[in-house]
Amino acid sequence: MLKGKLLEKFAELSLKIGVNIQKGQGLLIVCPVEKSEVAVAISKKAYEFGAKIVDIRWECDETEKINYQFADTKALCDIPKWIIDSREYLVKNNFCYIAIASENPSAFKDIPSEKISKVQQVKGKLLKSFSDSVMNNEIRWCVVSVPTYKWAKQVFPKSKDPEKELSSAIEKTMRLDKSNPLSAWNKHIQALQKRAEFLNKHNFEYLHFTNSLGTNLTVGLAKNHTWLSAEEMAKDKVKFVANMPTEEVFTAPHKDKVNGTVYSAMPLCYNGQIIDKFSITFSKGKVVSCKAKKGEALLKKLIETDNGTKSIGEVALIGKDSPIAQSNILFYNTLFDENASCHLALGKAYPTTIKGGDKLSITELKKLGANDSIEHVDFMIGTKDLSVIGIDYEKKKITIIKNGKFVI
Repeated sequence: MLKGKLLEKFAELSLKIGVNIQKGQGLLIVCPVEKSEVAVAISKKAYEFGAKIVDIRWECDETEKINYQFADTKALCDIPKWIIDSREYLVKNNFCYIAIASENPSAFKDIPSEKISKVQQVKGKLLKSFSDSVMNNEIRWCVVSVPTYKWAKQVFPKSKDPEKELSSAIEKTMRLDKSNPLSAWNKHIQALQKRAEFLNKHNFEYLHFTNSLGTNLTVGLAKNHTWLSAEEMAKDKVKFVANMPTEEVFTAPHKDKVNGTVYSAMPLCYNGQIIDKFSITFSKGKVVSCKAKKGEALLKKLIETDNGTKSIGEVALIGKDSPIAQSNILFYNTLFDENASCHLALGKAYPTTIKGGDKLSITELKKLGANDSIEHVDFMIGTKDLSVIGIDYEKKKITIIKNGKFVI
C-alpha cells in the first residue's frame, strides 16, 4: 500500500505534475472515505506548495448504494442547489481539484440500471455547466487512483493480498518506481507531445480501424481538430496533466462522419456496473444498433441518455506496448484500462481538441463537427491486431498503428 515516502511522492506528483497547484490557489480533493490517509497526505503537501485552502469531499459506495436501494427515484433526482453552487464556486474562484478514482467496479450491480441511468441523467443536466468548464480547461483537474480492498479483490480475485498487488501495479503506471518520478513524468510528457505533433502535421481527414474481432470503423475527424496528449494548457495559462497515468494522444471526431461497426476490447465499468463483449454500429455518426453479452440494457440506456450519447466525442490512440497494456492487468477502472487500449468516447467532445475551441460556443463547435452531451464515457477498442490507418484530404493513406503498436 502507498505509505511513507511513497505516499509523499504520490501526493507530490498529483500536485506538481497533475493539477500543477500555484501559490494562493484553492484545492478540492474528492476521496473515498476508506482512503482518508491519501487525502491527508495531499492536503499537507498542498499547503507546503502554498495552497490557500484545501477542501475535501468524501465519497462512499456503500452509503450511495443504500440510497439507491431505499430512496425512490424522485427523491434521488432532487439535487440540492448547494451542490450545484459548490461546483460553480470552484470555477469562479479558480480552484483546482484532484479526484481519486478508486470505486468498486461492481458496487451497484444489484441496482436496476434504469434507476441509476435516470439519476445520472438528471445529475448530468444539472451539473452540465460545471462539466463543460472542466472539459474546457477553465479549471485544472487531475484524476488519480489508489487501491481499495473491494476494487483490488476484483482485479486480483485469487490473491492473498490483492491491495498490495494492485498498489504495486499502480506504482509502476505512475512511475513511482523510478528514482526521480518528476523527471520520468516530464520525459514521458515530451514523448507523447512528439507523437501528437506528428498527427497534427499530417492533418488526417479520416481514421480507419480494423481488427479480427470484426471492427471495421471509419472515423471522420472534426474540422480544425488538434491532437492533444498528456499535458494541456488551462485557461489561466498554467499547464497540467488531467489523467495520471496517461499514455494517449486524442482528438475530436466529426460527430456526423462515423460509419461502421466497432467491437469492445475490454469490459466497461459504468456507474458501478459492468458492460462486456459489446459492439456498436454507426451510420452517419449516429448509433444505429448495439449488442452486449453482459449489460446490454445498461449500454442502451447510456446511448439513450441524450442526443449526444448517440455519437462519439473522442478518439484516442494508444499502443499495445504501453506499460499499462504490457502489464496484462484488467483494472476494471477506465483511468487505467483506457491507457492500455485505443478507445472512443460516447458523448461530449473536449472543446480544447478544436483549434481555438475554448473560445467557441457550443453551436460554433457543433458546426465544426464536435459533439455535445451531458456524458463522456470512454470504451476500449484496441487489440493486439488492431490496424489504424490515417487518410488525409488528398486520400493519401499512412499506417499509424499496425498489430496494435504505433509505427509512426
